[in-house]
Amino acid sequence: MKKLLLLFLPLSLLVACGESTGPDASELAAQSAKVYYEQLLQGDYASFVDGTYRTDSIPKSYREQLIANAKMFVGQQKDEHHGIKEVRVIRATADTARHVATVFLGFVYGDSLNEQVVVPMVERGGVWYMR
Repeated sequence: MKKLLLLFLPLSLLVACGESTGPDASELAAQSAKVYYEQLLQGDYASFVDGTYRTDSIPKSYREQLIANAKMFVGQQKDEHHGIKEVRVIRATADTARHVATVFLGFVYGDSLNEQVVVPMVERGGVWYMR
């Protein structure tokens, strides 16, 4: 029995100390948020709205209003700051037990200003959505 324990202990330490094979939850949430905002900047307003949690359960008229608001936001940023030229991930934290994350994105504007925004995220069915 003691020999079996001595064999099992190093093996369990090897498994526990092994490297992760993929991105963690905070990285996935951060990349999802970045992609949603890049879609917004590319004029794909519908995909940006679809990146919010529960968009499938909202009335069509409300979804259309959200799309119009996204388009107005981009237009306002173009007027005030010559647009958003780049979206960067600053950092992200995730609570895997609650399936939520907080992503900090950096916007680089055309007039050389920078802004940091917080994007709350929720994971459902393996997909990260903006809240």
